[in-house]
Amino acid sequence: MKKIILCLALITFILGCKNSEKQVVEDKPPQIINPKLDFKPNIVWIVAEDLSPYIPAFGDSTIVTPALNQLAAEGVCYDNFFSPHPVCAPARAAIITGMYANSIGASHMRTGPWFSDTVSDEVINNYASKPIENINYEAVPPAEVKMFTEYLRGAGYYCTNNKKEDYQFRKTMTAWDESSDQAHWRNRPDETPFFSVFNIEVTHESRIWSKATDSLWVDKNLEVSVPPYLPDTKVGKKDFRRMYSNILEMDHKVGQILEDLQTDGLLDSTIVVWYTDHGGPLPRQKRLLYDSGLKVPMIIRFPNGEFYGLRDNRIISFIDLAPTVLSLAGIEPPNYMEGKAFLGDYMRTEEPEYAFGAADRFDEFTDHMRSVRDKKFKYIKNYELDKPVYSDVAYRKQMPIMQELLQLKNQNQLTPTQALWFNSPKAEEELYDLENDPHELNNLAGNPEYKDRLEKMRLACNDWVKEIGDTGLQPENELIESFWPNQEQPLTSIPKLEFKDGVLHISCSTDGASIGYRFNSDESWKIYNSPIQVLQSQKVEIVADRIGYKRSDTITFKP
Repeated sequence: MKKIILCLALITFILGCKNSEKQVVEDKPPQIINPKLDFKPNIVWIVAEDLSPYIPAFGDSTIVTPALNQLAAEGVCYDNFFSPHPVCAPARAAIITGMYANSIGASHMRTGPWFSDTVSDEVINNYASKPIENINYEAVPPAEVKMFTEYLRGAGYYCTNNKKEDYQFRKTMTAWDESSDQAHWRNRPDETPFFSVFNIEVTHESRIWSKATDSLWVDKNLEVSVPPYLPDTKVGKKDFRRMYSNILEMDHKVGQILEDLQTDGLLDSTIVVWYTDHGGPLPRQKRLLYDSGLKVPMIIRFPNGEFYGLRDNRIISFIDLAPTVLSLAGIEPPNYMEGKAFLGDYMRTEEPEYAFGAADRFDEFTDHMRSVRDKKFKYIKNYELDKPVYSDVAYRKQMPIMQELLQLKNQNQLTPTQALWFNSPKAEEELYDLENDPHELNNLAGNPEYKDRLEKMRLACNDWVKEIGDTGLQPENELIESFWPNQEQPLTSIPKLEFKDGVLHISCSTDGASIGYRFNSDESWKIYNSPIQVLQSQKVEIVADRIGYKRSDTITFKP
């Protein structure tokens, strides 16, 4: 008996020592993650669509993702990474500008079919979700705002996008060396550094129903855990299996990109960033300001084995991506950007306390919601109290699990948790303890124990809305009128030319316009930053372009 007691005491002592050791480690200041590079790194972004942290690297062991597991083992996982907008186009507007979409008039989903330069006038004129009567429009940010890739190109980077754009405005002609389904770093003319974006669409919401009859990448009887706000039925589980199947297919594509980098001998001179463009594809995820719509996974692999296997819990927003890429490339981010670099030469010296979010019009339904999140709590401000949190978006109703949810609602068979989404009128304020209520089901806004927390986050939300000059809260027809007076798109002026002593000087009277030029129609547009030398035998094409404006006519100059 004494031996047993002694053994138990020894085990307790050992466990106590281990716990003490763990506590000591946790109490140490976090390691500053910032690569020290003596070269201009290549940078690759791999962007999956519509995906919450449903992968092993972020705690979900339902499936095994070989490529992302490897990337996580060799890189850094970011545990507090947030989209400021819970749907694609506004999120991408924030990414490409380094600014909140509701700061630059781009928070309504979607302003028009601006995801391709080849969209025909017929498609534009018949676009299904015309927001204001018979007009589609482009967001028009302030004149100084550029697509951040222009700064990279100006510094000598070869920039490619494969292939999704969807920024709430057409890309400027000077934004990319290539933007197409063939765009790739391998197309660069020499060994210049590159910034390459690959968008993987297979995890998109629409693939839940469009791939419903395809073979699965997972076992047809895979055990899945359905959150309490969705129906744990045969239909619900089937859609969850499809989601996980799509994740595996995406993971395979990630592996192919990593293999290409390895084959080209570029993996250890390249910063690889994998993330998703907003929260999950299922109902009560995408389009909402809960963590299921805003919190996303991100993994970054640095060259030379730096920071392998670490985690970073700093609060990071999509608006921080553009300045961070510039900072990693040794370029000082412009002051107008609302985001701050979290890596590189110009890494921020103070960490933000909050991540902010905004939701406005989604297709045919308009609502206005704002959110503030710290590492423990989420605050949501609802402006249109006569509407439920749920919006009856037709596009989403193509999904079987959404149809199942609505059928249960019509039959009065929803659980109290599932019914929360449809409550009307909705609360003016919501407050959630995310550590104890990760699905955000128990609203604490009316609980007097949380009065101080509520007031603090309410103030932070109000200050943010004022600070950014929130355009999403004004009527959309007034916003459009401020962008396109009399519903006419402003036109970028034709460039002015002055040729003297073999040197061509180019200017444009449109404030904020970018000027592009090229000597061959098959080339991408070069960015005009200084006078260019033109030989007598050469011909130069020139164009001017500003975000949200109609680009100028292309003019040709020959000495």
